[in-house]
Order: sequence, then structure tokens, then C-alpha cells
Amino acid sequence: MSTHPREQVDALAGTVDADRIASLTCALVAAPSVNPGGTEEEAVAVLAQACRDAGFDVELSEAAPGRPNLIATVNGDAAGPGLMILGHSDVVPAGPGWSADPFVPRRDGDLIIGRGTSDMKGGIASAVEAMMVIARAVEQGLRVSGPVRLVVTVDEEEHGVGVRHLVENPPPGQYVGCIVAEPTRLDVVRGCRGASYFDIEVTGRAAHSGRPSDGASAIDAAAKVIGLIGDDQRRMAADPDPLLGYGTWNVGTIEGGQGISVVAPTCSMGVDRRLMPGEDVTEIGRRLSAEIGAAGIDGDGIEVSVTPTMYLPGFATDADHPLVTATAQAVIDSGSPSTVGGWSAACDGGWTSSALGIPTVVMGPGDINGQAHQPDESVPLSELVTAAQAYVRAALALL
Repeated sequence: MSTHPREQVDALAGTVDADRIASLTCALVAAPSVNPGGTEEEAVAVLAQACRDAGFDVELSEAAPGRPNLIATVNGDAAGPGLMILGHSDVVPAGPGWSADPFVPRRDGDLIIGRGTSDMKGGIASAVEAMMVIARAVEQGLRVSGPVRLVVTVDEEEHGVGVRHLVENPPPGQYVGCIVAEPTRLDVVRGCRGASYFDIEVTGRAAHSGRPSDGASAIDAAAKVIGLIGDDQRRMAADPDPLLGYGTWNVGTIEGGQGISVVAPTCSMGVDRRLMPGEDVTEIGRRLSAEIGAAGIDGDGIEVSVTPTMYLPGFATDADHPLVTATAQAVIDSGSPSTVGGWSAACDGGWTSSALGIPTVVMGPGDINGQAHQPDESVPLSELVTAAQAYVRAALALL
């Protein structure tokens, strides 16, 4: 852990500039980057320019055409392991219910309002400000043992194209840890469930509804599959994990049938399965397919396919890991109460932990449950400032 004097760290954290954070947050919100839509490029350009203006080394890497990941680095004075701060540039669609244009940021006292303020452009702005403070201090002779590196991926809200590209093209060097700047209200999340999506396609045999026994109803078969999913849900709920609870199923979409007077020849379901750390999405799909076969649902005119379409792993970092303790203490020293626990949401941190082997926590400004993905999304500027101060303190403790 760091030997930086407490007085020096406090003085540096005190130089965090609220106006700069607010300005960058608003500039990022005004560059919509809505997903689905693949429109992150404008927001990334705004962010890249802000990082270049701050003197960071900036690299852009296209995860898909017009969808660049950003890596911005403040180099220390030694080649030791660094600290990664992870974010994403995309936001969900605005949706109905806004009291004003969601992409024209506005202020209401301490609140900054606009799509992405909480999830998670405010957190990115806080990370940039923290890195600016550290960069100036390094120029003035502060010794840090490794780089601080901001990584911002595309497509986090949909299929994870950006983080998969990151895993295939990891930034150089080793890392003492990764802090994901997702909105946790500054609590430290040391474990997250993962997420996966399945397409379940059921094919039956059409017949006149007056003689349904001549056909094989795909909708009836789909209902039986939903019953199996419910049985599995109850099994998992009976044995919860103390930190993360248990995996969950949700049938989010269903579509089928040809007409009221026809035995349904097709039925399609889109299913969400939240994952515990270490669960394998391919094995979950295989197991469900085997249960469908054992229950006699397929056959006799019915065919069922189970196809995973998205996978984001879960993770858990030990409670006594230096990354966890340093990050929690950094938040407390910045003037905010903070708890350490788990999160029911999923984030790109599952990939940094499981695929890149980097110890990971989630800690950022904003409210994932109360503000993210909602009309009139907002974040308190005071919380953005506290987050930036905590990132400064955590980086100096770990480097």
C-alpha cells in the first residue's frame, strides 16, 4: 500500500474541481450515444478531446465500425502494476416521461439532469477529473508506482461488443485492480452477478383448432418450458449465496401462433438468466435442453432449441483484498459513508475479473436503482466530486 502522507493525499483530493466535472458530464450527455443504435462515436470524441486536453495518452480502438473503445493513461514514474478505471460510453434510449429534452443537460440545484448522468457519464467525468489531479501531481514530483488508466467501452447496455474487444486486445501491463465507475451511490461492490440471454425457439405442427389433436402446439410446449424454468428458479432460491443471492430466470418476451383458429406452429421466447460467479452459459443451456428432453416436451411434432445470445460473467473479490479495503477507505476519507457488499446488477467488471484476471470492484456516483434507465435521470454534482476525490485517494493508496 502507498506511503503517501495523509496530508499530501488530502491536499490533492481537495483540488478536485466541481465545475470541470459538471462541464464534462454535460458535454457527454449532449452527445447522446444511444444503444441500441451504435452511436457512441460522438460521445467518445468528446471524451477523447477532454483527455488529450488534460495531457493524457489517448488510444482509440474500434470494437466495431464507428464504435471505438477509449483508453486514456496517466503514466507514473515507475513501471509497476497500474490501476484501471472502467466505464462505458453508451446509454439506453430515453423513453417516455421526460419533463424536458433528455439530451439537453440541465441543472436543478445540486442535480445534473439528462440521459446518462447517473449511468454513467457522470462517473466517467469524475474519473477524468481524478486523473487530471494525479497527472498534475506527477508532473510536480509525486511518485506513483504505475499508471492510472481509464478504459471506456462501447455497447455495455446491449451485447458487450466493446468489452469483448477489450478482452481480445487488452491494454498493456499488469494491474493492482480495476474500479468500475458504475453508479453504486459510492458503496463498494465487491461482487456482481453476471447476465446471459437465451433465444428459445419452439416449432410445432399446425392444425385446425377444431381438431387440435391433429397438430402439436408450440405454445403449449413453450408453457411447459416456462414451467421447467420456474422449477429451476425455486431450486436456486432455496440455496442463496450470502453475498449475491442466487441466479434468476426471467422470460422477457414471447411471441407465437398463427391465428386463433390454428394450432400454433411456432413460439419464440427471449429469456434472461442472471449468473452466479463461475457459472457457464453453455452448460446452463445444455442443462435446460436436457431437462426439456427428459420431461418429454420435445418429440411428437415438437422441436425446441435453446441458444445463448449474450453472456456477461459474474465475479466476486475477497472482502479483505487490498483493492476492496483501499477503495472503501478512500470513500470514507472523502466524506461519504460507504458499505461493502454485492450487487444484483451486472457490469463489464465481470470480464476484467474473469477474463483478464484483474481484481475488480464497482464504485461510482449515481443510483443504479433510483435513477439509471429512468425518466429525468439525474446525479448530484456533490456526489460526482466525492467520487473524484475517492478515485484520487484509492489510486494513491494502491500505487
